[in-house]
Amino acid sequence: MIAAGALVAMASLLAKTLGLTLSEQPGLHPFQVSAGRFVFAFVTVFVVLLLLRNSRPTIKGANWKWHISRSICGWLGVTAMFTAVARMPVADATAISFLSPVVTMGFAVLLLGERLGFRKMIAAGVALAGAILVLKPGTDAFQIAGFYALAAAGLMGLEAIFVKRLSDTEPALRVLIINNGIGSLVSLAVASLFWIWPSATQWFFMVALGLVMVSGQAMFIQAMKRGEASLVIPAFYSVLVFAALYDFALYRVVPQWTALVGAAFIMSGALDLARRHRGVNHRQLKT
Repeated sequence: MIAAGALVAMASLLAKTLGLTLSEQPGLHPFQVSAGRFVFAFVTVFVVLLLLRNSRPTIKGANWKWHISRSICGWLGVTAMFTAVARMPVADATAISFLSPVVTMGFAVLLLGERLGFRKMIAAGVALAGAILVLKPGTDAFQIAGFYALAAAGLMGLEAIFVKRLSDTEPALRVLIINNGIGSLVSLAVASLFWIWPSATQWFFMVALGLVMVSGQAMFIQAMKRGEASLVIPAFYSVLVFAALYDFALYRVVPQWTALVGAAFIMSGALDLARRHRGVNHRQLKT
């Protein structure tokens, strides 16, 4: 899970680099960056499935409504996140994106009929207070780009609902290949409207982005298979540490104390929500 955190943070850094102007080469539009992420991730998964002949999933019986909904939310969420990291410190954008469990909780109440208890409301409030500290509204340091990260959190939270529905009935490899396939088609169609021909370096970074992102997903899945969620999920928040380290190493960005405190609030609230959600599921399974 720590390896997954390192890889996801690296993917955000690659996306940030692709959005910047380097050596007079203009940065790529976020829609073009997200197209690179999905296309090269799809190619990677496709090659792996060619090698694993006995593990190839069939698309027969796939719930296309949920797959398409999940893929659209994932594509928009990734694009919003890439837009945010291109305009603000990677660690700050990453911290705000961790609000997705709060959004998932809200959609679970509306769409899945789950109950919203007082303690869940407190945890959500703590996480939202952390987001306010990171964004710093009403000050000269206000990060308007943070709204892109907030949008990413909302879209990823909604995507989690669709993933939950799909994971109940479909194999993980089918979900992975269909998600990246649909994401490739949609992102390429939209990116064509903003397309500029990438330099050789940018092509390299886009290939690396797809490989790193899908590798992080694979690490995340393996961690969830091998350990209790309550043990491994907190380790995923190491992505924030890696994001700050990468940002400092390459761009000399030093996190402000308000951002650090806000990130701590967001993580504590999100972790508490995840722990309580797991406890409810565990009791349901025992019943």
